[in-house]
Amino acid sequence: MGVPFEALIPYGIMLAMFGVSGAALSKIRHMQNGDKRPRHSLDAWDKQMMDRDRRLTGFLRGQSDTVRAPAGFELSNPWRMEPTMT
Repeated sequence: MGVPFEALIPYGIMLAMFGVSGAALSKIRHMQNGDKRPRHSLDAWDKQMMDRDRRLTGFLRGQSDTVRAPAGFELSNPWRMEPTMT
């Protein structure tokens, strides 16, 4: 005795929706990452360089080959000054 194919339609719809939502989430992550593949296992150096790139270009994974830093880069220093003792 066979299974009527009408009983399998909801499973096909659910499988298709899981595939569509997974592909959409993957594409959104790819677009948010500057159209580059996501990075894994970042250490402190990588995070520091990615923060520098973000301050230089405005994008976390953006890179610039210009010789001079853009105007205002000297004011975006991530290091904070110690309060002076008076």
